[in-house]
Amino acid sequence: MECGCHADDLIIKKQIYMSFLRNFFGLGPKVNCKELIANGALLIDVRTPSEFAQGKPKGAKNIPLDKINNEVSKIKKLNKPIVLCCASGMRSGQATSILKSNGIEAHNGGGWYNFK
Repeated sequence: MECGCHADDLIIKKQIYMSFLRNFFGLGPKVNCKELIANGALLIDVRTPSEFAQGKPKGAKNIPLDKINNEVSKIKKLNKPIVLCCASGMRSGQATSILKSNGIEAHNGGGWYNFK
């Protein structure tokens, strides 16, 4: 007869794994990105200019992922939280990691359609 510990171990391992994935992709703890933006955070869309031109979130600034490193000092001077988005959340996850590694409060907002 089992004590149920095995199921508890699986749940804990799953939580650790999910936490690792969230941190790896720049998601961090769950935050309400729309609320952050409403309170003054800057929304940066890291898609290419042509993708951005086809549809964009209201109020977003377009800084493509391949240019984000060049803009770190300007972004840091803003001294405000940054929410990043792209098509699916992958590029914005990379950009979030870059900004966080430079001491900027950054959050991966996922796909841009979340901010229409």
